[in-house]
Amino acid sequence: MSAKTTPALTAAEVLALPAMTTAEQAFAALGIGRDLGYKLIRQQEFPLAVVPLGRALRVRRVDLLAFLGLENSDAARGPALTASRERNNETAAKQIGSAR
Repeated sequence: MSAKTTPALTAAEVLALPAMTTAEQAFAALGIGRDLGYKLIRQQEFPLAVVPLGRALRVRRVDLLAFLGLENSDAARGPALTASRERNNETAAKQIGSAR
């Protein structure tokens, strides 16, 4: 019998995770299986801080993004930054258009 492998989440899927992801969502983002993930948590070797909330184990998305090197992406910063950049682009386009 072979171990079931699950593909890692894409960057877009990781960015869409909630602020406090489940441990299993974190495992999927890291591309590791459930058994290995829980084993690492039990051995205190999981690479991210795990927050127990009752019986549930959670991982902060911000920590997951930093670990995966995604913390600097526009999507990680939220819709406010994207809207701000769009307004700046529109303003720059108007300024360039009026300079002609």
